[in-house]
Amino acid sequence: MLTYASVFLGFLLDLILGDPKWMPHPVKLLGWAVHTLERRLRKWFPDSPKGRRAAGLLMAVLLPVLTLVLAVDLLWLCYEVTPWLYMVVQALLCWQCLAMKDLKGESSRVQRALEEGDLEKARSLVSRIVGRDTENLTAGGVTRAAVETVAENFSDGVIAPLLCMLVGGAPLALTYKAINTMDSMVGYKNEKYLDFGRAPAKLDDFANYLPARLSAFLWMAAAFLTGNDGKGAFRIWRRDRKKHASPNAGQTEAACAGSLGVRLAGPISYFGEPVEKEYIGDKTRKVRPSDIAKANKMMLAGSIICLVIGLAIRFAICYYNDWIMI
Repeated sequence: MLTYASVFLGFLLDLILGDPKWMPHPVKLLGWAVHTLERRLRKWFPDSPKGRRAAGLLMAVLLPVLTLVLAVDLLWLCYEVTPWLYMVVQALLCWQCLAMKDLKGESSRVQRALEEGDLEKARSLVSRIVGRDTENLTAGGVTRAAVETVAENFSDGVIAPLLCMLVGGAPLALTYKAINTMDSMVGYKNEKYLDFGRAPAKLDDFANYLPARLSAFLWMAAAFLTGNDGKGAFRIWRRDRKKHASPNAGQTEAACAGSLGVRLAGPISYFGEPVEKEYIGDKTRKVRPSDIAKANKMMLAGSIICLVIGLAIRFAICYYNDWIMI
């Protein structure tokens, strides 16, 4: 049951400490690996649509497989030394795969800037956690951006890696982070990455398909528990979850919009280019800075619900099958 303990400890460490600036983070290493692989693979394959797609496909295979193999080997070596080292190292890796504390902290700083009336500061702060252009956003646009990133990252920054931990420990969670990091770096529909980033983007969509839908239901449960509109979350999720360009991001954004009774998404711009997006949710009222705190509260509640249910299921499987799972 060492993995059981490691997941629990990793969750607590992230909930309490977040990601300290001084600590080396696996995502930085994965980012370096993506950059290095991209540079080399582009040299190895022809600079044509077919060649770029082949290079991207090879990276989409190599990085997750190498990540999984290296993580398994590291933990195996730790276990050979002592099971206690195995548990500690895996707990540290699990900690680094989650983003609850930092997501709450970054979005809360945006909320404070908005409440202080410092729109320029709020724009600057929200630009650190979203990919859209922020220099011309209104206060409402900044607030929507912060709420949307809490909802979206609830799925791919918390629930998806947490589910991977519960199934396959830190190695599977790190493999997921490798896939997610690839998509965040090369999964763009622009001239540079339209071909090269196709396979990584499709792989990320596949990896997040089930977690995104489970995350939506966890958000609904969290809405009920935190005094928000759980019924509204379900209603808007059913109606608007497919309005997002991503097959997964709309799941939690729709549940979030419904739970708050606000309208999210809509037209935005990336790198100076306007992008038309459908609105998600009903414009029952204007979005407020306090909605960021409400979204964070539901994000944390949903994360705890997932941990409790997941560990209970894992324990039950081990207990009733007389398994001793490391």
